[in-house]
Amino acid sequence: MIRILIAESIRLTRDLIGAALEGEPDMTIVGRVSTLDQALAFLASTECDLTLVGSTPPNENALEFVHSIRHLSQELRIVVMSLPEIPTVLLPYIEAGASGFVLRTDGVPELLQTIRSAAQNKALITPEMAAILMEKVARLSEKLAEMSIDVSDYEELTERERQVLDLVATGRSNQEIADALVIEVGTVKNHVHNILSKLKVHSRRDASVYRSLLHHPNIAATR
Repeated sequence: MIRILIAESIRLTRDLIGAALEGEPDMTIVGRVSTLDQALAFLASTECDLTLVGSTPPNENALEFVHSIRHLSQELRIVVMSLPEIPTVLLPYIEAGASGFVLRTDGVPELLQTIRSAAQNKALITPEMAAILMEKVARLSEKLAEMSIDVSDYEELTERERQVLDLVATGRSNQEIADALVIEVGTVKNHVHNILSKLKVHSRRDASVYRSLLHHPNIAATR
């Protein structure tokens, strides 16, 4: 059974999506929320397999929404809804940790297919997007080879260091990372120092490149 949280700002949309999913024998809705804070609070206390995220939550950036949920859990699947079929728009969501996306032109059948694929850790993407992702992976691989980076070094990071690395990769400052993780700035600096040392890189940018390749999604299927 796929346990689903619907995170969508518009109540009517939440209700319509809920109605579409309630009759599916392999899906159950465990919650419905309208803001990021509500989503994070819910996910911290309730077992959930997948979160459906509306692309325009109130007072939040949808991409930040995905980042925040991904930082909370690496296992939780995230599907972003109502996105335009524009590669430059879709790519940042994938890189942020989205497990799949539902386009504005998609209907209920595509929504159900995307949910089931994401729950199985598969990505449904267009051939055009697949080509863009493969090209990006190739560029990142070349960059890591130039820097003589061994991806196995990631295993040396602690869970907290991995959380800090995730935030470094989003371009946040030490103060912003400290605020997000509720720790001291000095502690963040120590974590960043340890990350660079363990990954054998010389800058935050190199660490971000390292993480981008390591977390790049596998392409399991196409639309």
